[in-house]
Amino acid sequence: MLTCDPGLVRDFWLYEYAPPVLDTEARRHPSVAGIADALGGTVTVTAVPIPSDCTDGFNEAYFGRPERFLDPGAVQACSAWGFVAEETRTEYVGAIKAAPADGSWDARHGALWDAEAYGGSLVLVRSVR
Repeated sequence: MLTCDPGLVRDFWLYEYAPPVLDTEARRHPSVAGIADALGGTVTVTAVPIPSDCTDGFNEAYFGRPERFLDPGAVQACSAWGFVAEETRTEYVGAIKAAPADGSWDARHGALWDAEAYGGSLVLVRSVR
């Protein structure tokens, strides 16, 4: 089962700019331990690196492309954004827009511009019985 580990969702840089979005995302996913218990058997959990050119529209797919959050379609593709008010979304997107422009995003996360992959919350949970 491919899923997000809710315990890791808030580690993504977006949490600095839009905490309620990632709080919502974390609440929507069952815990990895809960999934393992439900599956039973011998369970392995493997981190799945997210490639820098990932085209799937989830938040971490844009780990090295903060400008993607300036595209309303990209934000709309991440359903957790729909759980915050429109004016709040506008405020968050404004902060994301300002961060690369003023250098603050680069100071904290600039290495992600050139990263080939990101080790975020995406995991593969496998059970063998």
